[in-house]
Amino acid sequence: MRDRITKGMIVAVAAILMTGCAWVRLDEAGKDVRVATAEEVASCEALGKTHSKTSPRAWIFARNPRKIDQELEFLARNEAANLGGDTIVPRGPASQDGRRSYDVYRCGG
Repeated sequence: MRDRITKGMIVAVAAILMTGCAWVRLDEAGKDVRVATAEEVASCEALGKTHSKTSPRAWIFARNPRKIDQELEFLARNEAANLGGDTIVPRGPASQDGRRSYDVYRCGG
């Protein structure tokens, strides 16, 4: 019986790891925040910056880079909404070690 439980737990953990381990969710307010380029926000009001961080590893396994980037974007969109923003612009290249910075803007009325 104990071996079955252990094997079941191993299978469950492996299944979670294979799906990319999405731990961050986009909240309702964050859904209204869009991602734009610097050119697209030229006439918008700059509100500040936000910095996102998530784990690039799940235990000993490296996580899917696309999933990491998605989580960083979700965190930034959620925080931009908290700051009163409706648009974010990623700063610099794609995430490095599970971190990325974003500029926050208010472009709408």
